[in-house]
Amino acid sequence: MSLKKSDVAIMALCTGLIVANIYYCQPLIILIAKHFNIEESVAGRITYITQAGYAAGLLFLVPLGDRLERKKQILGTTVLAILSLIIAAKAPTFLVLEIACFLIGFSSVVPQLILPLAAHLANPAQRGKTIGTIMSGLLLGILLSRTISGFIGKLYGWTSMFWIAAVLCVGLFVLMLLRFPKNEPKFSGSYAELMRSLLTLIKEQPVLREASAINALSFATFGAFWTTMVLLLGGEPFHFDSGTIGLFGLAGAAGALAAPIIGRMGDKRSPRVAIGFGLIVLFISFFVLYFGGSSVVGIILGIILLDFGLQGVHVSNQTRVYALIPEARNRLNTVFMTISFIGTACGSAFGLWLWKTGGWPAVCIGCAALAGGGIAIYSLTYKKK
Repeated sequence: MSLKKSDVAIMALCTGLIVANIYYCQPLIILIAKHFNIEESVAGRITYITQAGYAAGLLFLVPLGDRLERKKQILGTTVLAILSLIIAAKAPTFLVLEIACFLIGFSSVVPQLILPLAAHLANPAQRGKTIGTIMSGLLLGILLSRTISGFIGKLYGWTSMFWIAAVLCVGLFVLMLLRFPKNEPKFSGSYAELMRSLLTLIKEQPVLREASAINALSFATFGAFWTTMVLLLGGEPFHFDSGTIGLFGLAGAAGALAAPIIGRMGDKRSPRVAIGFGLIVLFISFFVLYFGGSSVVGIILGIILLDFGLQGVHVSNQTRVYALIPEARNRLNTVFMTISFIGTACGSAFGLWLWKTGGWPAVCIGCAALAGGGIAIYSLTYKKK
């Protein structure tokens, strides 16, 4: 079957609402620290623990999409997400919350099961646009999750957000059960053979290696920024509460809306053009955040540039990766997204270290260096492409 516009819209909705599970905790760090009577920097650990869980899910669950019937796997993983969110909402200690957050990340890989399914069913001439549209849903989920979570935390407490997320996932389970098509895999080997094939793909696909490395550095800036921004806005000179901090996620939504445009550019021209443009915008964003970090206007402008640049890099890289070996899209996506989210988790931890070391200026300089690393890799491989 081919995808209808309504199918793509439903996939984008499911992708956005499920990936949001990973980011609800970020505006709640201050509230969680107060609840468990711990330092805010300690509470901030749940951000990269959740992302580490996501990376683990990408590595161990997503490859199975090339071996298991994809719809059943998506539904089963959603059930695990629901249970993990309930555990987080009822967590009696911070340790239990950390474990629950790892499981939330591990089970929230459903979007990375949906994307290969969509790429498989899409018209090849429209693949970039389709991926871009679904990626719009994904990034909107990431960014708006902070806005929603901040307000819910302010009004009803941090545990309420996890209960609401669990209810949303129940609704999504029903929607996916009714609307998602079945899709049988073509890989017939064992799970061990499936996992070994990941190493083969890394070895034999230079485009996959390049795209993954650039994405990891770009995602690291994203993780470092959004983790430390909560600490910046919660302290001097702003002293914003969780609801106000969450509003800043709206600024990044502008970048998400660019995804279908970037996808169409990749369909008509080489996606590498968009990757180079995105890396430059990402690099510039941290100069804006460095010099404008003491004003709301400067921070909002920096967020718009950051998320627009990240979309240019990510959507274009993902389009290139999906075009390599159609029958191995889940495994290609596993390598690509696992490395990307290892970058996010490391970036979040790196951002917290930079914050402790030199505050906001150190965060901006460190993130600019990461973006510069992505530009260096792009430049070194450009002549070969």
